[in-house]
Amino acid sequence: MNIVYAVLGNLYINLTNRCPCRCVFCIRNERDGVYGSESLWLEREPTADEVIAEIEKFDLNLYDELVFCGYGEPMERAEDVAFLGQYIKEKLGKKTRLNTNGLGDKINGKKTAKLLTNAIDTVSISLNAGSKEGYNKVTRPKWDDSFDAMLLFARDCKKYVPNVCFTVVDVLTKDELDKCKNIAEEMGIALRVRGVD
Repeated sequence: MNIVYAVLGNLYINLTNRCPCRCVFCIRNERDGVYGSESLWLEREPTADEVIAEIEKFDLNLYDELVFCGYGEPMERAEDVAFLGQYIKEKLGKKTRLNTNGLGDKINGKKTAKLLTNAIDTVSISLNAGSKEGYNKVTRPKWDDSFDAMLLFARDCKKYVPNVCFTVVDVLTKDELDKCKNIAEEMGIALRVRGVD
């Protein structure tokens, strides 16, 4: 199983293949891995101990941060993200980042941002669109109120995590991108435009 893989100076942690969204641009629709990794489809979800064992196979001096991001939504395993994030920071002395769709509260049926306290240095949330209608069209989430839930999660993260940012992919129209910029500005959250990869 490909649990931990290197990408551009960081180590990525692949905890799950579960995700409540079916984004139209999702790379899972195109290929089995990224940046030359082996297949990121998991035969089963790794235990926290298995993740730690895989991380410790790497020379961590070569990597800037460890990133929870694989072929699924990491917050499907929110408690493990919290546990592993704290372990990585306290025992291994490395920075941590969570790449998420921001639907951890919906997935877990409770508030989840507080779990990230002292576990995650940066939360990167996929904003994807500047309106509920645009978001549902592009993201195709399991829940109709996902857009509002994602924004609430982002607001909550600001209380518990040092760095919070939104991302959008560069396939948006200028109008949609402008709406995203307005949301990010109003919420005081940085916005990063990224490629689909």
